[in-house]
Amino acid sequence: MTVMGWLQILVILAAVLAVAIPLGAFIGRVFANERTFLTPILGPVERGFYRLAGIDPAREQSWLGYTLGMLAFNAGGFLLLYALLRGQGVLPLNPQGFAGLSPHLAFNTAVSFVTNTNWQSYGGETTMSHLSQMAGLTVQNFLSAATGMALAVALVRAFARSGQKTVGNFFADMTRATLYVLLPLAIVTGLWQVSMGTPQTLEAAATLTTLEGSEQTLALGPVASQLAIKQLGTNGGGFYNANSAHPYENPSPLSNALTIWQMLVVSTAMVFAFGRIVGDRRQGAAILSVMGLLLVTGIAVAYWAEAAGTPILAAAGLDPAGGNMEGKEVRFGLAASAMFAAVTTGLSDGAVNAMHGSFTPIGGMVPMVLIMLGEILPGGVGSGLYGILVIAIVSVFVAGLMVGRTPEYLGKKIEAKEMKMAILAILVLPAAILGFSSVAAVLPAALAGLGNAGPHGLSEIYYAYTSAAGNNGSAFGGLSANSPWWNTTLGLAMLIGRFAYIVPMMAIAGSLVEKTRLAPSAGTFPTHGPLFVGLLAGIILILGGLQFFPALALGPIAEQVQMLAGQTF
Repeated sequence: MTVMGWLQILVILAAVLAVAIPLGAFIGRVFANERTFLTPILGPVERGFYRLAGIDPAREQSWLGYTLGMLAFNAGGFLLLYALLRGQGVLPLNPQGFAGLSPHLAFNTAVSFVTNTNWQSYGGETTMSHLSQMAGLTVQNFLSAATGMALAVALVRAFARSGQKTVGNFFADMTRATLYVLLPLAIVTGLWQVSMGTPQTLEAAATLTTLEGSEQTLALGPVASQLAIKQLGTNGGGFYNANSAHPYENPSPLSNALTIWQMLVVSTAMVFAFGRIVGDRRQGAAILSVMGLLLVTGIAVAYWAEAAGTPILAAAGLDPAGGNMEGKEVRFGLAASAMFAAVTTGLSDGAVNAMHGSFTPIGGMVPMVLIMLGEILPGGVGSGLYGILVIAIVSVFVAGLMVGRTPEYLGKKIEAKEMKMAILAILVLPAAILGFSSVAAVLPAALAGLGNAGPHGLSEIYYAYTSAAGNNGSAFGGLSANSPWWNTTLGLAMLIGRFAYIVPMMAIAGSLVEKTRLAPSAGTFPTHGPLFVGLLAGIILILGGLQFFPALALGPIAEQVQMLAGQTF
């Protein structure tokens, strides 16, 4: 590890905070339906959408109505995207002449983009037409991110309101998130990407003559428009198979820094918006402190592991001072690669600028563990916020047991109903990950897709289902997932990880919004100070350790021990 490497990391984090603070205040005003500097421009567009859809934005919904509206909207999006992918061979804007996708791949891809996962069992430049990329995948990148933001705001409103029945209007919240937050940011950063060399064209390819005199065909397309929202919306699915390691998606160290900034800025701003909506910015600062503490720890461990290199490569005569550069781009280096890996999995983004399967065992375990902790560091756009708030409810309940008082969070008493729903939500991730992994580890149809045996092969299985259930989308590159087994079961894991979590979370919102918000008393456990930060961080780590440590011991930890012993695979 070097001073320059850490300076790169710190500068990017500082740039994120510099924009996230005012952006969080702006998001808070947007969801409160207050006037902003974009209202004169986008207000008529917003009202036009409501008229076309027959939506009254002032008519709010109960938690159940909000949830059913969200489920219906996402089901419609899935059906439309599935039909588009199956029929792309006979649709326009297909200059490459690609055929429609197989039923299992179309199912997996449609589920993936609707759930904000963006798992890709295909190579984008060799599979997807321009119409599929633009009208299908890019559109869902906006809508899935907007859905997460809307759901988070619904839960935050439940804490902020007192003795009410409604949590907002899903369709209004989703529309405002798209129009006022995601679309303007995507336009600005997309143009910035184009200025740095990212293509934005309807041409299919360019044929060039190399220095040796041979011809090389380079795939082109509307890359920048998809790249901008894939990162801002923590989606992660790339136009190209190599994702953000491809020089067209990520041409330079500057574009790499912008990409990391894009991933973090909206999710971080949502935490500041949370503090504004509940009327206590210290609450947002406490939540962000936990997120930042655990994320920076993940970055540090991954950076250390990759900088340390491997004894096997050192024994082969390679200079150990260079660290483990296998699977990484020289134009980015170790620090930027380690930070990207930790950020993309601390979020639910899933984009990669290096191959996680080529990291050292401990370095590769870091992104896997960050997903297993719940995708809350700071997590997906919106989903990270509501995920950590569910764990905060568990934390104050534990604190209440310690001191013998009825637990409260943000003035709302946490009782049996909220705890049952919180535990149900928390169990979704391990049930999907460990349940599917245990079957895949012994099923021949699943094992046929593995590229490695031993602990690394087991890690490929764990990582795949962890990524799917966590709605992340990254993978260990050795797994060949484009088969009926993997496409179907990973698609099911994505659906479970997204919607089986949302329903109990929204039930919590419905219960909390009806409760009277209490003023703090002398016996109230403060949830804005260092004690709560430590408690919440500890609960997150304990939950992750109890649920997943045995699996990790058989996978990356066992592989690390074998690597130190000089064993290769």
